[in-house]
Amino acid sequence: MSRNARINVLLVLVVVALAVLPLALGLGEGEEEPFAGADAQAETAIAENAPDYEPWFTPLYEPPSGEVESALFSLQAALGAGVLAYYFGLRRGRRQGEERAREAMASEGGTVTGAEAGEAGTGAVSAGEAGTVAAAGSEAGAAGQAGPGAHRSSASGE
Repeated sequence: MSRNARINVLLVLVVVALAVLPLALGLGEGEEEPFAGADAQAETAIAENAPDYEPWFTPLYEPPSGEVESALFSLQAALGAGVLAYYFGLRRGRRQGEERAREAMASEGGTVTGAEAGEAGTGAVSAGEAGTVAAAGSEAGAAGQAGPGAHRSSASGE
């Protein structure tokens, strides 16, 4: 089993344990609402300990029901998970691109620095194209073919 597969299995087991253990151990038994949110529990504790407490802030939007509040919280969690998944996927793609660029350059006999691999990995120039462009450029220079604006000198005096 590869290292990544072991990590994935371990993470799934941790998530399952976090979901099952509170139920299996009976945490929250005897409470009126065992799975109430932290906000509701804090509000209850404040009301018991300091009945004359005046909140210094009021919410900008008060959902009409607990179901709507739950739906908005779920939407927020889903959006956050999507952003994190995108970020980690982007990082993995860049890392794989850099590795492919290094492998391609190594197979062509060249060496590649981290910056060059990063450029190839982000789509600036693929590793194969980079090798082809470099080879074509050196052959053009060796054959005396210069680009636009370059001064040419030849035996005919052009």
